[in-house]
Amino acid sequence: MSEPTQKYSISMPRDVAEAARARSGPSGLSAYVTAAVARQIERDNLAELIAVAEAEHGPITEEEIEATREIQRRARAEQTAGSEPERKAS
Repeated sequence: MSEPTQKYSISMPRDVAEAARARSGPSGLSAYVTAAVARQIERDNLAELIAVAEAEHGPITEEEIEATREIQRRARAEQTAGSEPERKAS
């Protein structure tokens, strides 16, 4: 069951509001804005988590980032290879 909703009044630049309304689709502007705010809260929470981790363990190095990216590339490649249909030899 969804949380109860409450009506709020917000101000935003007209061009932003019009672009959001144009993209909101059948779910409407309220749902579009709600999803955008929820994503921003997730990003803020992640930034706070990273700050705490870096304060405890030091900043993440470029080498660590690149090593993680390589692990992800390999995993994607393995998933792609595993999802291709087998071909029969002629």
